[in-house]
Amino acid sequence: MIRTQIQLPDTLYQEIRRVAKSQEWSIAEVVRRGAEMLVRSYPNFKAETTEAWVFPPPVSSKLLVSDSDAIRSLISEDLEGYSN
Repeated sequence: MIRTQIQLPDTLYQEIRRVAKSQEWSIAEVVRRGAEMLVRSYPNFKAETTEAWVFPPPVSSKLLVSDSDAIRSLISEDLEGYSN
């Protein structure tokens, strides 16, 4: 794993802390998951084009979890695929 340092606006950092606390994750885990979602949104292709590439608008969604044990189980199952 690579260690890095980033700068975040205060309001975004507070929201990340809120999500981390509510899901019992580390702040790093919240940032990794956010980055994974973003990377999955952009296909890995090299198209030759003359147009400048533009970010699409962000996805508007919320993570709603009522059973923290169930989400931990789903996360564990999801991470098993990455251990190879």
